[in-house]
Amino acid sequence: MFFLVCTVSLLSSLALSSPVPDDPLFKHIDDHKHEYIQRLKEMVAIESDSSDPSKRDQVLQIMQVTKDYILQIGGKVEMAELGEQEFSPGVKLPLPPVILAEFGNDTNKPTVCFYGHMDVQPAKKVDGWKTDPYILTEEDGNLYGRGTSDDKGQVLALLHAVESVKEFGLPVNVKLFIEGMEEVGSNGLEPLVEKKKDTFFSNVDYIVVTDTPWLSTKPGITYGARGNCYFFIEVDGARRDLHSGGFGGTVYEPMSDLIYLLGTLADVEGKILIPGIYDDVLPLTEEEKELYKDLVFDLKDLKRDTGVETFLHSTKEELLMHRWRFPSLSIHGIEGAFSGSGTKTVIPAKVIGKFSIRQVPKMNPSVVEKQVVSDYLENKFAERKSPNKMKVSMVIGAQPWLANMGEPQYLAARKAVKRVFNVDADMIRAGGTIPIAKDFEDILGKSVMLLGVGGPDDAPHGQNEKISMHNYIEGTKLYASFLQELPSF
Repeated sequence: MFFLVCTVSLLSSLALSSPVPDDPLFKHIDDHKHEYIQRLKEMVAIESDSSDPSKRDQVLQIMQVTKDYILQIGGKVEMAELGEQEFSPGVKLPLPPVILAEFGNDTNKPTVCFYGHMDVQPAKKVDGWKTDPYILTEEDGNLYGRGTSDDKGQVLALLHAVESVKEFGLPVNVKLFIEGMEEVGSNGLEPLVEKKKDTFFSNVDYIVVTDTPWLSTKPGITYGARGNCYFFIEVDGARRDLHSGGFGGTVYEPMSDLIYLLGTLADVEGKILIPGIYDDVLPLTEEEKELYKDLVFDLKDLKRDTGVETFLHSTKEELLMHRWRFPSLSIHGIEGAFSGSGTKTVIPAKVIGKFSIRQVPKMNPSVVEKQVVSDYLENKFAERKSPNKMKVSMVIGAQPWLANMGEPQYLAARKAVKRVFNVDADMIRAGGTIPIAKDFEDILGKSVMLLGVGGPDDAPHGQNEKISMHNYIEGTKLYASFLQELPSF
C-alpha cells in the first residue's frame, strides 16, 4: 500500500469536523462508537500477517470473522476460493478466499462496489512498538495496533456505515470485494476479477477503494496514482569473487561498471537523463495548477517529520507535482556488494543494481522499458568498453492510473465530505502505485475512486500504526453520507 506523511496534531483534526446538527444518521453512529471500537479491537487481535506462513490460519480466521459480521448485518456472501500458494518447494498453503458480498439487488438503484483487505504487515513489539501491536491501545485520541489504518479500521468504518444506513433505508446496492493477500501482492486477485467480470461485477456502476490516507488533517479524495517500472542491472565479471590485494588494478571490476551506469540515470536535481522519458508526460494545464493551490500541506511539517532540511523543490505546489504528476527515478540498492560491518576487501564477481521509475499517465511501461534498456543503458555500457557482461531487465511494469473527477461518484464523495466535515475535499494523487485501481479500470471498464479515511501520520507499515478516533468515527459518517448522496448524481 502507498502513503503520504506529515506531522499533524489531534486538536487540529478535531477542529475540522462540524457535522450537521441533529442528523439522525450521525447520531446513530455516535451512539454505537464504543461497539465499533470493540470490534476493531477483536479484529486487531487476529495476527493476519499474510507474509508469514505460520500465521496463515489467522489470515483464514480474519476472513471468516469478516464474513460472519457481514452476514450478521444482512449481507449475502460468497467465499471465492483462490487455490494454493507455494512458499517453497514442496510447501503449499491455502490462499485465503476472497469475500464477495452484496446488500440489495434493486435494478432501479446504482450499485457501488467497495474494495478492501484484512491482512496486515508483519509487526513485533521488539521492532520498536510502544505497545503490543496486536492489542488495540487507546491513547491521546488515537487507536494503536497493526491494521488499525491499513486496512482493518477502514474496512470496518465502511461496514459500520453500511449497517447504519440500512437502519434508514439503503438507497444504493452495495457490493464488497475483500481480500486477504494485499500486503504480499494480491495473489490470484487479477484472474478472479477477470473471472467474475460478467457475474459479480456485471451490474456494478462504481468501484471505491478504501485503503488510502489523506494528505493532511483535511479529508482527501484520491483520483490518480503513479505507476512503477522496476529494473535490475546485472554486471558479471570473474567466475568468483576476487581479493583486491591480488587483483585490484588488474581486472575490470563489475562494481565500477555498475556505479558508472547508475550514476548516468539522473542528475543531482533529480532530472531523469534517459532521452525521451518525458515525451509522453501530459502537459500541465492552468486548471490543474489551480488544484494544488488550496491543498493543505506544510513543508515545515514535512521537514520536521523526515529530518530532510532541503528538498529538490521549494514550494508546496512544485513538491507535490513532482511527487504525484511527474515521473521520478530512485536507486534502491546493490545486490552482491559487501554491505556488512568491517573492511572486507573483496571484488564482487557479480553485482545487481536496482532502480525504479515512477511513471505517470500516458507513459507506457513497454515504451519506458525500451527507452531504458536498448536505447540508453546498452549504449552507455558499450561506450564504456568494458569486457564484463551486462543485462538489464524490467521486473515490474505497473501502470499509472488517473480518473475523471467529474464522474458521479466523485461529485457524491465531495458532497459527503462537505456534509460531514464542513470543508471542501482536497483532490489528491498518490505518488506510489495502486495496481488494483488500474486493474479494476482496465478489466471492468468501471469508474474507480480512492476514498479512504486514514490519517497522514498513521504509519501504516511502520511501528506504532494507528488510526485516530476522529478519523475512525467521522470516517464512518463519511462512508454513510456517500452512500446516501450517490443516488443524487
